[in-house]
Amino acid sequence: MDGRPYWNWIENVLYRSVLLFLALVTLLVIIYLKSRSSIALVGDPVLFVYTVGITMFQLSRLLSAILYRRTNHLYLTAPVHGAAEAYEPAVSFVIPCKNEEAAIARTVTKCFEAQYPKDKLEVIVINDGSTDRTIDILRDLQKRHPRLMVVDWKENRGKRHGMAEGIRMAKGEIIVQLDSDSYISPETFRSLIRPFQNPEIGAICAHADPANAETNWLTRMQAAYYFVSFRILKAAESTFMTVFCCSGCSSAYRREIILPILDQWLAEKFLGLPVTWGEDRALTNWVLRQNYRTIYSEQVHAHTICPDTFRQFLKQQIRWKKGWLVNSIFASAFIIRREPFVALTYFFPLFIISLITPFIAVKSLILGPILRGALPLYYISGVFLMSFVMTLYYRWLSRENKYWPFVFVWSAINMVFLSFVLFYSVATIQNRKWGTR
Repeated sequence: MDGRPYWNWIENVLYRSVLLFLALVTLLVIIYLKSRSSIALVGDPVLFVYTVGITMFQLSRLLSAILYRRTNHLYLTAPVHGAAEAYEPAVSFVIPCKNEEAAIARTVTKCFEAQYPKDKLEVIVINDGSTDRTIDILRDLQKRHPRLMVVDWKENRGKRHGMAEGIRMAKGEIIVQLDSDSYISPETFRSLIRPFQNPEIGAICAHADPANAETNWLTRMQAAYYFVSFRILKAAESTFMTVFCCSGCSSAYRREIILPILDQWLAEKFLGLPVTWGEDRALTNWVLRQNYRTIYSEQVHAHTICPDTFRQFLKQQIRWKKGWLVNSIFASAFIIRREPFVALTYFFPLFIISLITPFIAVKSLILGPILRGALPLYYISGVFLMSFVMTLYYRWLSRENKYWPFVFVWSAINMVFLSFVLFYSVATIQNRKWGTR
C-alpha cells in the first residue's frame, strides 16, 4: 500500500505547526518590544498611540484575511440557481491601450481562449492614440477573431475615456476590465463570472501576479508585494464584502450598475481639475456608493506586467499614491453611511495611519538620530517583525510561491523610501499627467 499521501499529510501538518509556533513566538516578541517601547515612549503620546494603533490594526487585517475563505465560500461562490455552469451571461472585455505592440496580441488572444461559450464573449479594444504598430496588430487580430471590435482614436484621450467608450459599446451583462498588458488564465475565467449570480455583487477583483517576475530583483519584490496585496490585504477587505479597489489590471463589473454613472465618473474633479489617475478606485467607489458588494476572488488568476526599472516603478507608485489619496477623500463622503462598521474599524483607521506614517518615519529615522542621537531600533524591529508575521501567513497560504523573502525587501524600501513618496504626491497633486511605464 502506498503510504505517500499519509506522509504528505504528516509533512503538511508539521510544516503548518512550525509556522504557527513561529507566529506565536513572533507575537510574543512584538508584545514584549511594545511593552518596552511603551515605557520609552511614555513622554511621546503621539508616537505611543501610533505604535499601539498600527500594531493592532495590522493584526486585525491579518485576522480578517484568515477569515476570507470562509466568508467567500459560504456567501459568494456557492451557486444560487442550480449548477454554476448554468449561469452564463454575455461578457464584454474592455481594453484601453496605447503603444502596446509587444503585449496586446497576447492579451486579446487570451480573452478568446477563455473557457466560456464563444458566442457569449466579445472583446472591445480602444486604441488610444498609439504611435507604434498597435493598430496594425489589432487589425490582423480582427481577421482571426470576428468578435473583436477596435476603436481607433488618432489622438490620446486618456484611459478613463477609453474605458467609458468600451463600456458604452458593450453588449455584455458583465464587463471585464483589463489593462492592455494583462490577461486572465482561461481555465479560471468562469470563477470571475460565477459570483455575479448573487444580485448583491457589483464588482469582482481577480488575483493578479506579475508575468515578468523573474526579470530582476525589483520585479521579484513586486511579485511578493502583489501576493500580499491581493491574497492578504484585498482578502481582508473581501471578508466584509467591501473591496475598495477592484484593480484595473483585471476586474469585472455588472454593466447595469456602471453604465448610468459613466458621465459622473468621467466628470470627477479634484481641486478644480479632472482626475486622471485612480480610475479603478473611482469606479469601485461608484459601485459601493450604490450599495453593492465588491469582492476579491483568489480563484481567478490574472497576470500583468510590473515595472522592471526603478524609474518606472517610482512613477507608478506616485500615480497610485495620488489615486489612493483622492479617491479615499471621495469615499469618506459616503462610506460611513454605506458601511459604518467597515468605515470605523478599517477605512478611517487605514486612511489616518497611511497619512501619519510618513511623519512617523521622518521622526524615527531622521529627526530622532540627528536631534537626540536615538537609534530607531524599536521602529525598525517593529516593521520587520510585522513583516515576518505576514510572511508566515504568506507561506501558510502558498508553499510554492518562491518570492516570499522579498516581503522583507519591500518592507525595507517602503520604510526608508516609499513612505516619503506620499509627500511628493501631495506636493504635485495638481500635476495630472498619468505617467507611463
